[in-house]
Amino acid sequence: MEETIEVAQTAQVPQQRGEQLPDTAVRYAKERHWDVFPGAWLEAEGGVEQCSCGDGSCAAPGAHPVREDWTDQATGSETVARRLWAKQPKASILLPTGRTFDAIDVPETAGFLALARMERMDLALGPVTLTPGRRMQFFVLPGAAAKAPDLVRKLGWPPASLDLRVLAEGDWVAAPPTRVGGRGAVQWVRRPTPANRWLPDTEELISPLAYACGRERRP
Repeated sequence: MEETIEVAQTAQVPQQRGEQLPDTAVRYAKERHWDVFPGAWLEAEGGVEQCSCGDGSCAAPGAHPVREDWTDQATGSETVARRLWAKQPKASILLPTGRTFDAIDVPETAGFLALARMERMDLALGPVTLTPGRRMQFFVLPGAAAKAPDLVRKLGWPPASLDLRVLAEGDWVAAPPTRVGGRGAVQWVRRPTPANRWLPDTEELISPLAYACGRERRP
């Protein structure tokens, strides 16, 4: 019962009201030195929001790359970022993983459970996002994709048995306040601050994350 109470308290997600996509994209490049690139955006047609890609069955409407060469388009320059979003102010903010950070992606309920355990353990955490698809993404140092499977095995779990995946080179995350059509906006559970500029390594977070995902898979 005690653990359930702590999870509920942790789940007070901060809101990002009034943030403008272009200014925020520039701020990520300027203040965090993150590479950013503009993705798809939402268009209102007949009172219904549609993805700018035109695919009526788009899996991530308003929050995916729009160019095949998006890895080359991603920039850490605030000047270039400002120019990119000046061309399309409604473009989503996407961050390529595998560069300055990787992201460990888990279900929302497992993520909040793990977060409560991490706080009790006084672990140093990086930024954490919550997506409208009810996924949480924990930012860690690059290299997580190579480390995570063996670390999970050492904890006694076959990696394929857990709903835990690593977003690394060739992947991306959608950054707040990007909106995903019909679902809401990506939010920060833990905002980027000067205190969490130095990211944790995968080894520091994998145990509570794997434990929480393991609890999620039990009947």
